Formats: sequence, structure tokens, C-alpha cells
Amino acid sequence: MFEVVKAVGMAQIEAAKHRIEGLSLVAPLVDCNLATPGKTVRLKLENLQPIGSFKIRPIANAVLSRNRADLQAGIYTTSAGNSALGVAWMARRLGIGATAVVPANAPPAKLEKLKRLGARIDTLTNEAWWQAIEQGTLETQSGVYIDAVRDPASLAGDATIGAEILAQWPEVEAILVPFGGGGLACGIACAVRAVKPQVKIIACELSSAHPLKSAFDAGAPTQTAHEPGFVSGIGFGTVLPEMWPLAKSMIDEVVTVSLAQVAEAIKLLAEGNHIVAEGAGAVSAAAALFGHYSETKVCAVISGGNIDSKVLAAILQGRMPDPAPLA
Repeated sequence: MFEVVKAVGMAQIEAAKHRIEGLSLVAPLVDCNLATPGKTVRLKLENLQPIGSFKIRPIANAVLSRNRADLQAGIYTTSAGNSALGVAWMARRLGIGATAVVPANAPPAKLEKLKRLGARIDTLTNEAWWQAIEQGTLETQSGVYIDAVRDPASLAGDATIGAEILAQWPEVEAILVPFGGGGLACGIACAVRAVKPQVKIIACELSSAHPLKSAFDAGAPTQTAHEPGFVSGIGFGTVLPEMWPLAKSMIDEVVTVSLAQVAEAIKLLAEGNHIVAEGAGAVSAAAALFGHYSETKVCAVISGGNIDSKVLAAILQGRMPDPAPLA
């Protein structure tokens, strides 16, 4: 269904910026109170978006780029949570139906938010869910499928974050970005390469689940093991083949952090900066706080804040949260 994803240009990014204006927040860029002495780390707070995640940008742009008549049959997506929240939020604004196809280990906090937004929830085993993501469609669903990663409109929505960072902090030297499906990192890179190509794009993954690092090491997407942990939304088995050429050309470096470092970053962000970040949203902060960069002026994208209250409570109490249940 999907072709190899290509970079979007500034015209597409500017169009996305105007299309989603008023729907997404121009997320603030704030100093991290816990940066290493002599270094400046600033946090791009996408966790403050209306749905608690950057996903409002790609989803809103993808939905609003479609023919309105086609949308009347409803919209759906395959998502561990945040993309689905974006679809549900947009559907409610447009007065149409929304369905979230989720994996069996989808975070309860996100499922509750989906229910409050009025979305229908269909659950698949983790394996069947990932197959649905790869296919980009489900015969059992009706309506328009919204892809938050491989749709050029989604990529342009993601790219608005990169454009904002450069406008807010022209002196930035590197941007640390969580890597899940690849849309966020590659989208930000599209804007950065067009305006200030010397800025380094550093993708951040888990040491226990790192498909991008494995692909960089092997020179091609490869299946990787996924050790259970409390972080959801990143660390899938392999890099989507449609995303690999763009990721390979746009991303300068891949770093990994441990689950313990992510938990520590979540705790430090909450206590030191009064910021609530979810696991996937905090891998970039963990990379920043534990020195996985050499530059002096670094931005860490906090991509989301939809963390389960029990997980957050365990982390704040100094305990490692239980792994998410498997299908």
C-alpha cells in the first residue's frame, strides 16, 4: 500500500503549519534544570499538546488533507495509543466516527482517554497488530485509514516541530528525538536539513529494543528482539521498510538508553522540572541527562506525557514498574 517515504520540503511544512494552526500548540522550549554543567539542554514539551502527545500534528494534518466527503464514513488507525488519541480527537471535532485498533498490551491510561473521546476500540494480538501496521489497512474496518508515519502529510505535520525548534533556538546544535515508527525523527530532520543542515539529528531508542540501531549496524532493517518493559510505543521488531531509506539518510546517530535510565529521567523531570513524561517520550531526556551527546547546545523532544498513574507512582517511589502485559 505504501511507497518508500521521501523527504517533505518547506512548502509542505509551511502548509501543514497553517493547516493545524489552532489545533496543535506551539510547544514551549524550556531549560532543563538538570543539565550537565557547561551544557545547555532544552526540552521541547510536546507532552503539553491537547492529546498529551506530538501525534496531534501528523494526525491533524493527515486528516485535514483528505477530502471531507470521504471522511464521513469515519476514520481509523492502528496505534498503541497516541496516534489513536489524535484520530479520536480529530473525529470528535469533525463529528465523525473513530476506531482505534490497539495491541493487547496497550497502556490502560491511553485506552481510558480513547473511551472518553468516544472512540471504538478493537484489540488484536501484538503480532496481528504489527502486521496490520505493516499492511496499513484492515479489511474488517470501514472508513479512511490514517497512517501517522508513512503518509507525506503526517511527515509534514511532524516536521513542524523541527521548524519550531529552529525558530525558538537558532543556536541549537543537536536534537535528541525518540524513535518509534520514524515519522517524528525523520519529520524533524526534514525541516532541519532544509534550514540548518549542520544541526545533528540523534535518534533515541531503548537498549532492550532498538530496531533502528540494529538496522544502522546491519545496513538494512533487521528483526530484533523486544525485551518486556514498561515503555510502550517504541522498540518494535523492525524498521518499516518504507521508512528505512529516509531514516538512513536523515538521521546522524542512534543512541540507546536502558529502562532504568528512562525511569530515572521520568523521575528527575517530574521532580526537577515539574514535567510529566511517558516512557517513550522520555528516552530523549534520558539520553540528554546521561550524556549521550557531545554538543554543547542540545534540544530533547519530550514527545508525550500519557503515562499510566500506577507506572508514574512506582517510578516516583523509586521502584521499576512492571512490564506491560504481552498478548
